[in-house]
Amino acid sequence: MSLRSWVAWPGAPFGIASAALFGASTPLAKALLGEGVNPWLLASLLYLGSGLGLAFVWVLRRRVSNEAPLVRGDWGWMALVVLAGGVAGPLLLMLGLTTTPASSAALLLNLEGLATMGIAWAVFRENVDRRLLLGALAILAGAALLAWQGTGSGFGLGAVAIAGACLAWGIDNNLTRKVSGSDPVQIAMIKGLAAGLVNAGIAFALGAHLPVPSLAAVAGVVGFLGYGVSLVLFVLALRHLGTARTGAYFSTAPFIGALLALAMFGEPVTSRLIAAAVLMAIGLYLHLVEGHDHEHTHDPLVHTHAHVHDAHHQHEHGPDDPRGEPHVHHHAHARLIHAHPHYPDLHHRHGHG
Repeated sequence: MSLRSWVAWPGAPFGIASAALFGASTPLAKALLGEGVNPWLLASLLYLGSGLGLAFVWVLRRRVSNEAPLVRGDWGWMALVVLAGGVAGPLLLMLGLTTTPASSAALLLNLEGLATMGIAWAVFRENVDRRLLLGALAILAGAALLAWQGTGSGFGLGAVAIAGACLAWGIDNNLTRKVSGSDPVQIAMIKGLAAGLVNAGIAFALGAHLPVPSLAAVAGVVGFLGYGVSLVLFVLALRHLGTARTGAYFSTAPFIGALLALAMFGEPVTSRLIAAAVLMAIGLYLHLVEGHDHEHTHDPLVHTHAHVHDAHHQHEHGPDDPRGEPHVHHHAHARLIHAHPHYPDLHHRHGHG
């Protein structure tokens, strides 16, 4: 697949925009920690800003939404998403940021993409080839180079905490795949509100105090954009790209965060930082130019999600089904065999020989 055709793929703009917003949030969160905001409470403020902001958006556009709401079978997955990505992930990140330079922390977050891809390949059996594996190894080598602090001290505890956050988010991303056909604003809103309240309870139990209103407001805005809107875009990318590929696109986030950190904190551009960035860039390139095209079979499927009448949605409408496109209704897919470029999206989660 050429780079030009890759750019036209529907999920790519969503994945890159999601990465940009999240990448920018890392050095901004570091700045808030520098103002004395408790790290546990900051995690709460970031997610509450995400949840409350998206709740406002959800209410405003509820009557005109073309998205399928969450159903009873989704709530178990959502609980696990909140636990892994909304509680464990941000708390580990905040702890790691207290002892790790912002530019290094931003690049270490590439491990989230690696964890996401590894789980998607090993547990959910998404397709992987040699190019994707080489790209993953390059990203891991860059992250390891960045985290190493010399033979005397080994890996810093801050780097270990950030790696743990990335693992939690990798689990979160793969679980979110299970509900990615539903309303992404509702998904991100629930995650933000639940995670924010849980983290606030932990922070106050440990004696944290609210920062001045201006800092709390800034944290809320950073959370709304860097966590809330970013997650909405990430869920949209999951629909089109699958988990592993979306994780690869999302791995561009640390580069954006590192560049912003260098400008904000005046941190030096070291040879180790450059070498790590080169390795990670090579890994990302190998993922971004990947193509996947073969004859495949769609088994019969019945589900509900927003769709248009493309090659995969040639079904009949009843008198009560919605008009116009995109629209949402319960619909059936007949068995179909064809060939075209594709990723493991909502309709291409098939096995490979």
